[in-house]
Amino acid sequence: MSGFPVIRTAIPKRRYRVGDQNVTVLGEVESGDGIAYRWIMAFVQDGQARPGFFVCAEKNRPGGDAAYRLRVINAVMSEVVDESDGLGDLDAFTEEGLRLGKGALGLGNEVVARLM
Repeated sequence: MSGFPVIRTAIPKRRYRVGDQNVTVLGEVESGDGIAYRWIMAFVQDGQARPGFFVCAEKNRPGGDAAYRLRVINAVMSEVVDESDGLGDLDAFTEEGLRLGKGALGLGNEVVARLM
């Protein structure tokens, strides 16, 4: 889908394993799609080369209710699900991103293992 983030460069900040998903949280993102990302969480299913699900904290547009908006993206949709100043914090973003990813990917009962 054209709505997937276009990442030119980024620094991995954290890695997790959740069920059959490898999850990487990226920061210091330089994008090629004109969006100012604070964080990107990418979910890659075992056996796949590319992520199939993303949770992104994006700088909100001027006049928005908060500093950041939280977007979920998969092959068929891209939707803003929340706005919050707190999404600039790595811990807060990671907690919310993992919760959303587990729910969307049917991993509700899976244990989250932090790898990095």
